[in-house]
Amino acid sequence: QVQLAESGGGLVQSGGSLRLSCVASGSIADINTMGWYRQIPGKQRELVAAITSDGRANYGDSVNGRLTITRDNAKNTVYLQMNSLKPEDTAVYYCYFRTQMGDYWGQGTQVTVSS
Repeated sequence: QVQLAESGGGLVQSGGSLRLSCVASGSIADINTMGWYRQIPGKQRELVAAITSDGRANYGDSVNGRLTITRDNAKNTVYLQMNSLKPEDTAVYYCYFRTQMGDYWGQGTQVTVSS
């Protein structure tokens, strides 16, 4: 059974940084895209960033170059470096892995940015 586990969330002041990690356990193969979504209270879940198996990354419109997504294929891990955080970045962040067998999601990690 495949499980994704996020870590690195927490409380940070405006302008600060956080690094989220998401690692897959269990039998998982042929991971195509790894990525992050976030859910802001009262809003729909939105794409934050995604990265393909060959390293091509794309970002949501709201991040404006403040975030960087990377992946370590050998470790089945994806990272999200978040800099210059703003209070409006406060959300639950979910990682996902897209494979030939389907999509897998983490349980989410809370990021809170205080003003």
